Amino acid sequence: MTLRVDRVVTSGTFSLDGGTWDVDNNIWLIGDDNEVVIVDAAHTAQPIIDAVGGRKVVGIVCTHGHNDHVTVAPELAEKLDAPIYLNPADDVLWEMTHPGVKHLSLEDDQRIAVAGTDILAIHTPGHSPGSTCLYLPEAGELFSGDTLFSGGPGATGRSYSDFPTIIGSIRDKLFALPAETKVHTGHGDGTTIGTEAPHLEEWIRAGS
Repeated sequence: MTLRVDRVVTSGTFSLDGGTWDVDNNIWLIGDDNEVVIVDAAHTAQPIIDAVGGRKVVGIVCTHGHNDHVTVAPELAEKLDAPIYLNPADDVLWEMTHPGVKHLSLEDDQRIAVAGTDILAIHTPGHSPGSTCLYLPEAGELFSGDTLFSGGPGATGRSYSDFPTIIGSIRDKLFALPAETKVHTGHGDGTTIGTEAPHLEEWIRAGS
């Protein structure tokens, strides 16, 4: 079967540090006609279930633990009989939304097999301690969560985030990938590694 990537967009709220913001989230489905991995579990389960379309769900992989990326992970896990993966450094965030609900650990360099290829987990802390990007080497595609966007790094102005850390993650891990790598982001439009890499120094100047 041919590997494909599908996008679902759901809308809801992100809450942290006493504030709440309206957000639209990208949920990515990586797979073929038989099986799929869900990247993030935002806001509403049914549109994601509809996009799965009866395929076997290998896993529900959360790029980080902010509530807007994990909202319906337990519901999806139950309805689709699939495990949830999250880097344990984000357990403090996970517990704010799903206290006591267990998940599997998503570790740096871990590989998840789907549709005849491997998804490689790349731990990229900064936006949150456990933020993790997912890389498809064979397809040349990266799922960056809230670590890298079109136009700059993810936000670091709230609890459990750190600007120098996210810059280091992007510089050392993401910008080491081929320039033509497509970047599928957690919100908004995508980009490429080659489009963003020349702007690193200006991001550092603006954020320091």
